[in-house]
Amino acid sequence: MILTVTLNTALDLTYAVPALVPHTAHRVTHTSERPGGKGLNVARVLTALGHDTVVTGFAGGPTGTVLRDRLAALPRTAGTLTDALVPVSGDTRRTLAVVDAATGDTTQFNEPGPQVTADEWAALLATYTGLLDTADAVALCGSLPPGIHVGAYGELVRLARAAGVPVLLDTSGEPLRRGIAARPDLIKPNADELAQLTGSREPLRATRDARRRGAHGVVASLGPDGMLAVTPDGVWRASPPAAVKGNPTGAGDSAVAGLLSGLVESLSWPERLRRAVALSTATVLAPTAGDFDRTAYEELLPRVTIEEPGPGAV
Repeated sequence: MILTVTLNTALDLTYAVPALVPHTAHRVTHTSERPGGKGLNVARVLTALGHDTVVTGFAGGPTGTVLRDRLAALPRTAGTLTDALVPVSGDTRRTLAVVDAATGDTTQFNEPGPQVTADEWAALLATYTGLLDTADAVALCGSLPPGIHVGAYGELVRLARAAGVPVLLDTSGEPLRRGIAARPDLIKPNADELAQLTGSREPLRATRDARRRGAHGVVASLGPDGMLAVTPDGVWRASPPAAVKGNPTGAGDSAVAGLLSGLVESLSWPERLRRAVALSTATVLAPTAGDFDRTAYEELLPRVTIEEPGPGAV
């Protein structure tokens, strides 16, 4: 079983418009509503790949009820998805993605999330600790809701490591800085998050710096340029065959699912990266944010390029 933790779950709304023009009214041509938050996105992809997955985190209020109903109504896939979300008194947040059909660009609006109390955090810790007993790997994903201390991910990383469960951390800012000090097995920042953490925008230098700060391995998402991995076993660059246009919402989460599934299946690092890049690109091509186009994924997988770059090659 793979466990994903989403402390700030969301009900994801997507609006498609012919063109997004500031200061004007818009006619929405398509809408979708689905359970979201980074860890839930990861779990959806993992189950599609055939892995049994458990999701935990927080959900509350009328929006949280809708989220859990949508989660229960997801189509059956090769793997199972089990809801172990912890209830809170506040209302789960919503996110809104507006997709501009003319350009393919997406504009995102993210609410902050509910206030979480000390008792609710204690309930989450108890649930999480129990789930670690049967977990093969765990992903800690996304932002922190109000009321959660900034070192929360560090605490969750230490619990996973004490239980002997490999842990991947995918967050940003100060929660990432604090979490990385607890020595997660892997972090997956994007280029902006990596630059914020290290102060460098040179990918190889920044990725190596991030690893020196505590992570055993670092896989950096470089957008259309693919991914760069610095691990105890080596350094690799994985690139898609070509840049694609579409909705990037959830692409990084699909990459996390590729990395985690590859870990649990004992794939080599190049094969994990190949899967992660193919899934990420196929997510950009999917009509609904956060899903992946399976046909595109299967076509892309053998075409992802894997290189072992020297210091001047990145």
